Amino acid sequence: MPLTHLVRISLYWLGISTVWSGILDIVNGRLQFSGLVPKGSEGIGALQIAIFGMVIAVVVQPTIGTISDYTISRWGRRKPYIFIGSTLDVVFLAGIATSQTIPAIAAFVALLQFSSNFSQGPFQGYVPDLVPARQVGLASGLIGLFQALGNITGYVIAALAVRFSAVDGNAFLYGTLALGVVEFTSMLGVVLRVHEGDRVKSRNGRSWLSIAAEAWGTDILRERSFLWLVGSRFFVLAGAAFFPALSTFYLAQVFGMSATDTGTTKLALLGIVAACLTLSVLPASRLSDRIGRKPVIYGSCALGAAGLTVGAFAPILPIALLGASLFAISAGSFLAVDWALMSELVPKASSGRFMGISNVATASAGTVTLAIGGAVVMDNVNRWLGYGTGPRAALLVGVLCYVVGALLLVPVQEADRNETV
Repeated sequence: MPLTHLVRISLYWLGISTVWSGILDIVNGRLQFSGLVPKGSEGIGALQIAIFGMVIAVVVQPTIGTISDYTISRWGRRKPYIFIGSTLDVVFLAGIATSQTIPAIAAFVALLQFSSNFSQGPFQGYVPDLVPARQVGLASGLIGLFQALGNITGYVIAALAVRFSAVDGNAFLYGTLALGVVEFTSMLGVVLRVHEGDRVKSRNGRSWLSIAAEAWGTDILRERSFLWLVGSRFFVLAGAAFFPALSTFYLAQVFGMSATDTGTTKLALLGIVAACLTLSVLPASRLSDRIGRKPVIYGSCALGAAGLTVGAFAPILPIALLGASLFAISAGSFLAVDWALMSELVPKASSGRFMGISNVATASAGTVTLAIGGAVVMDNVNRWLGYGTGPRAALLVGVLCYVVGALLLVPVQEADRNETV
């Protein structure tokens, strides 16, 4: 495929990543600085907001991805779901922006999980659908690059919202709405410019309910390498979620920063992270083409664990920034290679189903991070050992996640990249 086509099928990841990195960070900023919850219970507040949405995401994404494998429409089999889901995302982001209580925010976050995963499940089928085997590594690198750029964009918007919240009561409102604008714009580039091809699975007279149930068929248990990879992916992504998910709490609680200082410091931090993350994506992708996907993921786990360890024990902010740099290189490397390995393992005809199931790890990892790292570890350690010790302890749990993720990767058998899957 021409490079321009590869860029188009990767572009929507920028919008998706912008929304989820930004909205979680904005919500954390509201929890820390706007008085939504009592001091010391920020972690449990974040979990209450995220927990129901996680369940919805786990169910919706594989189910809709499977249905899209069989869909025939004038737009193709993926685009209708992408357009509808993205449009609803904007509506539900507006709901989050204007809600002023934990239950209301949690309800709209759950709706956002529904609409976002309604579009993500079908969208993730594009690489297995359209990209030749010899270009999967490059396509994965571009996906990783756009995910990285999206994460950075979301964090910058959130950091600005936190930075100006002390002087402008509408800063969180404007920041949340800006996330929707970025996503909707990136979606239009995909819907208007990507040609999906003609590959569609035949329903053979089966009902749509039967098709939806297929997503959860036990035949998937025969795909051993795929299942091991999903397990590995869950723990690696959980480890990778600790630093971004808890960064607002980390800066405010560990180093005693105000909302203004937290936002300003996060902007400086994001500059370092952006450089390390984006510069590591494409080299990691090229390296994985030479030495294999798994060795690069092992290296990513090692760097991620090292970065979280440095952050956990950093006595001063500059050392914490060093840990963040190692973490960013790790994240960029993983984003570049993870998609390539997954795309090479899934059956192309059922790519919506399998990629949707694989992304159960993505949907649940962040919430598990908030549950264990925030509600269980951070809040309780803050109570036991003093306010500010909790975020440090939580980062060490992330180190353990990286270790488990690396161990679960061992049984995965890489596909032969010299053959077309």
